[in-house]
Amino acid sequence: MAGPLSNNKDGVLLLPSDSGVSQHELGVHHVLGRKIAAQLGIRFLGEYEAATHGEGRFYFIPSDTLIGADQRRALGIGGPDDFFGGAIAEPFMATKAITHPLPEHARHVPEGWSSDFSSEVASAILGGYTVFDLADAQLAGEQLLERGTLRIKPVLGKAGRGQEVVHDRQSLAEVLASQAPEEVATWGLVLEENLTDVVTFSVGQVLVAGQVASYYGSQRLTRDNTGEEVYGGSDLTIVRGDYEALMRLEMPEAIRLAVAQAQVYERAAFAAFGLCASRRNYDVAQGMDSQGQQRSGVLEQSWRIGGASAAEIFALEAFAGDPQLKCVRASTYECYGESRPPDDAVPLYEGEEPEVGRISKYVKVEPHAIP
Repeated sequence: MAGPLSNNKDGVLLLPSDSGVSQHELGVHHVLGRKIAAQLGIRFLGEYEAATHGEGRFYFIPSDTLIGADQRRALGIGGPDDFFGGAIAEPFMATKAITHPLPEHARHVPEGWSSDFSSEVASAILGGYTVFDLADAQLAGEQLLERGTLRIKPVLGKAGRGQEVVHDRQSLAEVLASQAPEEVATWGLVLEENLTDVVTFSVGQVLVAGQVASYYGSQRLTRDNTGEEVYGGSDLTIVRGDYEALMRLEMPEAIRLAVAQAQVYERAAFAAFGLCASRRNYDVAQGMDSQGQQRSGVLEQSWRIGGASAAEIFALEAFAGDPQLKCVRASTYECYGESRPPDDAVPLYEGEEPEVGRISKYVKVEPHAIP
């Protein structure tokens, strides 16, 4: 059945970033591109090529958040019905750099920075600072160390890679010396209070073919082929409808708090940064701080196709196929080395890659009765 956009789109195209996309990510994107095209009632055309697709009207699936109005105009993206992901004005807005305020008397304040956003989300984040200058980072880090250990987070890192926990001034200086000044000046660097016994929740919302779904869930960690602990997948409870529909579900108070904090963060982002997005995902961490106090806060946002997107898109497909279905449980899995998917899972990718070794990905969706 044709989707609502089939009359004005020529097809669905993947839009890989200039920096490239890993083979396993691109493989999953192809699967999801075909799913989205089916929901829209149009063709999946593969990857964008300027020479081939310079003319036409397409639905795009960018691998990264789109940056700048010029790029949106060139692609013919006018609103969230035209693409799967998000679009903002400046590079730092696409990353976890927006989460925390700048330190007082910051030496470098990027164009488009919003102190209003920092004020609006103060109750929904952990303690920390964002810096765009390494001298600022040293001073901000020393201030945070007075309250306990801190975590230094390069904002371009994925799946928790590249983060360092710092306990004293010497280790702070050593970690900062390893950062690239140019990258920090453009994208920022996050210094955040470090939590222990952490549980990370995912909260988000997607819009495809006029259909909205919202969700909460948790992430799983796994060991990659080098033994490093990395993202291993998500387990989501997804409802047909908006956040209001999600909040009507019975859920533990810790999860209800996470969903509420994600909404505070999202509303502030729309107001402060002119965000345009059809896919929004927020990581909310809960754990113990250095003083033994329970803490909860949004760590970062994802306004692009991500690790949980297979669960999102397969859930939307299930809702489209059954108008009576209101809620599903959906899980994604990322496994390293030799692995066998559950019997009821759908394989998304399996292969050997130079950077990560053998990796396989799959997704599972099942109906969930609402009490």
